[in-house]
Amino acid sequence: MRTGVLVNCVTPATVRSAIFDQMSKEHVQFMLSKIPMGRFGEVNEVAALAAWLCSAECSFSTGAVFDLSGGRATY
Repeated sequence: MRTGVLVNCVTPATVRSAIFDQMSKEHVQFMLSKIPMGRFGEVNEVAALAAWLCSAECSFSTGAVFDLSGGRATY
């Protein structure tokens, strides 16, 4: 691969945002119960990863999936 094109993806789970205001507390708590780290992601965490992926510092990573889920629970 000598084109200089890098292809990676980011797979965030639930990220704390204004949309939470439209959900019941019970629904928010249910979503939280599925995250092994016990907290929601933050917008700045997703933005920081995306910024790094677009930067010159990320010049040797391609074909990767960057999981921003706090751990994936499969129960």
